[in-house]
Amino acid sequence: MANYIVTYDISDNKRRKKVSDILEGYGKRVNYSVFEIQLSTKAQKKSIERELLKELNPKKDSLRFYHICKNCIDKSWSLGEENAPFERDAIYYF
Repeated sequence: MANYIVTYDISDNKRRKKVSDILEGYGKRVNYSVFEIQLSTKAQKKSIERELLKELNPKKDSLRFYHICKNCIDKSWSLGEENAPFERDAIYYF
């Protein structure tokens, strides 16, 4: 599994919304234009790239993926009431 911090700068509201919806399908929003995502396979990586490229305007938009290794996650922290970096929200099964 690969962990990424994804950031974007997209001025067009419609494109920005579509990109954020795609990213929310792969991970968790941790700031307005920052996501933590986990990709399990190369196919998943290709899939997110394909989806995002359909929505981006390469001349106007910026979208970056920063690979975060497990060792780096263990050294990361957050302040405030948010979960720790890459910590999943609780899931309850009934």
